[in-house]
Amino acid sequence: MTDSQGVWMTQETKDRLLAELAELSEPHIGSGTADISEQQSRQARIHQIHDLLAVAVVGEDPPDDGVAEPGMVLTVRYDDGDTETFLLGVRDDDQSGLEVYSPQSPLGKAITGARRGEERSYQVPSGASVTVTLLDAVPFGLHKTQHPA
Repeated sequence: MTDSQGVWMTQETKDRLLAELAELSEPHIGSGTADISEQQSRQARIHQIHDLLAVAVVGEDPPDDGVAEPGMVLTVRYDDGDTETFLLGVRDDDQSGLEVYSPQSPLGKAITGARRGEERSYQVPSGASVTVTLLDAVPFGLHKTQHPA
């Protein structure tokens, strides 16, 4: 799923974003320079949420084909042997205790499109190169039924 098709998120994330939007949209009474700055921040977050929801693909699992893409729970192995399992999706997700990586993050960009067993490399902010191997890619819905919270 590419950005032109939408941004994958769970129903729970959409619900949280809608609740946050409702709270941010409530009238805010205040005065002074600090309040202007706060209001600008609130408006920026409102626009960010609107933009996310406008392109949201909610809870539609990608195919169970072992390819890393948004909506998949991925298990990767790093060079040092450590493994990590995470959801590739909207960073606001916090489902089933899983870490969430955005498809726009360095790891997300590197791993998207990988197949089981494939190695991908990416640069971390320090400039170091990190190599990961995709061990597994399972649609979030399937993972959720196999690993209930």
